[in-house]
Amino acid sequence: MAQFMAVYTMQPEDLAKFRAMAKAEQDAVDAKSVTEWGAWEKTHAAKLGETHMVGKTLRVTKAGTAPATNTICGYVLVEAETIDDAAKIFPEHPHIQTFPGDAIDIMPCVT
Repeated sequence: MAQFMAVYTMQPEDLAKFRAMAKAEQDAVDAKSVTEWGAWEKTHAAKLGETHMVGKTLRVTKAGTAPATNTICGYVLVEAETIDDAAKIFPEHPHIQTFPGDAIDIMPCVT
């Protein structure tokens, strides 16, 4: 079985729109999404490995270290035969169905 990293992405402008919603609306989306996400994880538990949501970015370059912005907001490791098999568990994922996430990028973990 191969291992794949599925990276959750969200455009900064979509996050800004979400944060501009009334607190009660944000809370409703969060509550619905967390419930759906838990059910999704339970359904696919046998295929899922380490998962994390991530915070603000600090970028290190030759020129130094500085705050940065990117679209990555989390990841999960997935066990599957092929990348297509890994992708099949994500079309109904709450990140892109309920949360304001825009995509889930799936990549093979290589050595």
